[in-house]
Amino acid sequence: MNQSLILYTNRQHSSPYVLSVYATLYEKGLPFELKTVDLATGENLAQPYSRLSLTSRVPTLTIGDFSLSESSAIIEYLEEAFPPPDFASVFPNDLRLRARARQIQAWVRSDMGILREERSTVVIYGARNPKPLSEPARQAADKLLRAADALIDEQGSNLFGAWSIADVDFSVMLNRLCANGDPVPPKIRKYVERQAGRPCVEKWWSLARS
Repeated sequence: MNQSLILYTNRQHSSPYVLSVYATLYEKGLPFELKTVDLATGENLAQPYSRLSLTSRVPTLTIGDFSLSESSAIIEYLEEAFPPPDFASVFPNDLRLRARARQIQAWVRSDMGILREERSTVVIYGARNPKPLSEPARQAADKLLRAADALIDEQGSNLFGAWSIADVDFSVMLNRLCANGDPVPPKIRKYVERQAGRPCVEKWWSLARS
């Protein structure tokens, strides 16, 4: 690979969507540079960033003169541009399990907005939110935990045997509850702790803490 990769993140390194791309790059062993964009000041809406990102959001990945935004699109691109066996895959090998992994990714990105609002990722590396969940957020949490109970075994293993990028997305959503001290069954806490200890995730949150 002779083209440099640059991943743009928000200044606080708090975006779970950037983390998902960061983990993909890390697991594939791709060298990349991490640059920050200050969303609070609107830097993402101004040039030159607005020329790079079609959506003016993070993450955006640039490879030479090509740029791409939206985490799911970036991960799919990286999986196809840097495929096995030369690079590690971040999706299950089995067709149905791969589809399930993508389903989970799409779900945690598009649903449970109220839970993301009341339990932002800041609780993972910063202060907890002392307020109890509102009724709509509690219902969202219950739905999330029901799905987790169906997917996670008693040992808190990876969702599909071998690790996949869906484990990052799913565990971060669950960690919003765990890190905040909300009630979570033991096997789900075990799963979250396992995923939080994976180097690609651990290194990301260490950037956020610093």
